[in-house]
Amino acid sequence: MMIFCVLGITLYLPKQPRFRYEFEKGKTWLNKDLISPFSFAILKTTPQLTTDRDEALDNVFPIYKYNSDVFDGQGEAFLNEFDVKWKSNALVETEKEVTKQRALAMLALVYKRGIIGIVAKHQKLSKYYDFSSLNANVSTKNNSQDVFTTESALDYFKTNFRSTNLGIRDAVIDLVESHLKPNLIFDEDLTAIVQKSTINSLSTTKGMVQKGELIMAKGMVIDEEAYQKLLSFKETYEAQTKTIGDNRLVYLGQVLLVGFIISLLMVFLFLFRKDIFADNRQLSLLLLVITFMLLALTWAIRVNLPSLYYIPFCIVPIIIRILFDTRLALYLHLLVVLITGFFVPNSFEFVFFQTTAGMVAIYSIKNLIKREQLLISAFFILAAYFISYVGIALLREGSFNQIEWVNFLPFIFSVLLSLLAYPLIYAFERVFGITSDVALIELTNTNNKLLRELAFKAPGTFQHSLQVANLAEAAIFKIGGNSLLVRAGALYHDIGKMENPQYFIENQNTAVSPHDKLPYEQSAQIIIKHVHRGIEITRKNKLPENVIDFIRTHHGNTRVDYFYQSFLKNSPEKFVDENIFRYPGPIPFSKETGVLMLADSVEAASRSLKNPDAQNINDLVERIINYKLEQHQLDNCDLTLKDLETIKLIFKTMLMSIYHVRIDYLQTT
Repeated sequence: MMIFCVLGITLYLPKQPRFRYEFEKGKTWLNKDLISPFSFAILKTTPQLTTDRDEALDNVFPIYKYNSDVFDGQGEAFLNEFDVKWKSNALVETEKEVTKQRALAMLALVYKRGIIGIVAKHQKLSKYYDFSSLNANVSTKNNSQDVFTTESALDYFKTNFRSTNLGIRDAVIDLVESHLKPNLIFDEDLTAIVQKSTINSLSTTKGMVQKGELIMAKGMVIDEEAYQKLLSFKETYEAQTKTIGDNRLVYLGQVLLVGFIISLLMVFLFLFRKDIFADNRQLSLLLLVITFMLLALTWAIRVNLPSLYYIPFCIVPIIIRILFDTRLALYLHLLVVLITGFFVPNSFEFVFFQTTAGMVAIYSIKNLIKREQLLISAFFILAAYFISYVGIALLREGSFNQIEWVNFLPFIFSVLLSLLAYPLIYAFERVFGITSDVALIELTNTNNKLLRELAFKAPGTFQHSLQVANLAEAAIFKIGGNSLLVRAGALYHDIGKMENPQYFIENQNTAVSPHDKLPYEQSAQIIIKHVHRGIEITRKNKLPENVIDFIRTHHGNTRVDYFYQSFLKNSPEKFVDENIFRYPGPIPFSKETGVLMLADSVEAASRSLKNPDAQNINDLVERIINYKLEQHQLDNCDLTLKDLETIKLIFKTMLMSIYHVRIDYLQTT
């Protein structure tokens, strides 16, 4: 799995040598004197390029094409309609031809000068604007004031077309008005081509740095000019290494670094989390998360994502914290961020952003027991990003006015994507068989189908399970452990008693027991069988294996002593196979399972006390826990003698509260 993970990550990472220096504007150059190994051009800054672009575009005038066909069409239509207009207005026939020629000549003059189709966006600074007119592939510079619009052309006719007969004048002007159409048409496509060509022809550099020239001296402050030199040197260096660098050696370096990081993770798991190291499903989940995040980084680099901060790196610590623990979440997040730092610009800044935000994400989700905790965590992550962003910006620029707030948008998007952790956690639980606190909370809900069935079929067992859950949860919370897991295990540990509830004393409501008519061996097997049936029922209902472990271990491999001793007493002459009266085990192998065994035995035994006073409860708890120790039932769990003393005290205190016993005796002994 390690090999596939390393090869899968490194196979798609960018294959080119890395620029060796990290630099930031406003910082001091702490490296040795940097001498240019080759000549390179100094790139212009973004504001300089923007200024040059704006100035160049200001000198590119909108292009209007002169269309001679407009006059041909409108002139012919004018002549065709003139006779009809003249006749309909009953004008003097002797003046008809002279008037027609005068009007046509004036119309031709107007079209020759040009009628422009005004475009509102070109009037942003003034009513009149310069433009280029294109006529027979010859371009000339004009101003919209020097040509006609349809309105000014009509005014020209009204002013300059004179006639002693007002009827003739009005008829001609009315006819001309319907035949004034723009013949200077804005060509948006051609204008865009010229603008693009102009922008492409702009120089992106200013000046040169010659080979052997000093770029930066040690101790110099990286100002704007020096920053541009360094940035230009970096881009030229990376462009050259694409052709002269050996990609095979770059790949080898990536394999070594990623392999080393993954090996550190394996060592950490082997030393501190052997349970995960030995579980291939959990191990594959961790490696999958690492691989997925680094492949997301590779994808972002390949598609030239505007900012790598769009990638929700904080989703890693959130998922690992909820599914595993705080220490592993922080460790895994640091490893992912360290690997990422080799492939992102301004790697120290990137590592600082992601490390601090990841730590805040872990701290803000101690236990995911409410849905709004993810939203609260997202808010804290965003606040961490904001504080870091403002702090770094002030450190670099020294002014609030220079902070580019638009560059903070990727962080907001990243935080929103981190909310995907919730459905991913559910998916990982199902696929990899891992139980989160959310799943445990769902299991401990007494409205759960299995628990409702237990309460209906075996109410005594259900009440016993509730009391065991309270005892075990209080004890594990005090000594340290997963209290939710213990509670879930306690509620389901006797679920197998649903099959034959009347054979268990807590469910018997008469003085007659069904065991009275059975051989002791059969009775013992019925009692023991509830463990097997509990495992079958919970597996059928797809409960997590770590909850089923409580069913398997809550009696360990102890004997069913009542029926064993009764058999010896009543049949001393018979050979006895002790295994018939012994639970199959295994014995508890964790703090949680060990505490549940003790809580189960103590709670069950306390119900047989005829006089549950302080002394009897104290003796009962001491006797049962000492008996478990003598029977070696706690050998494989991590409970210390100090833990056992704490557990005893909690059990005694809670049992006295349950039976309404004063605890003065306990406090004085």
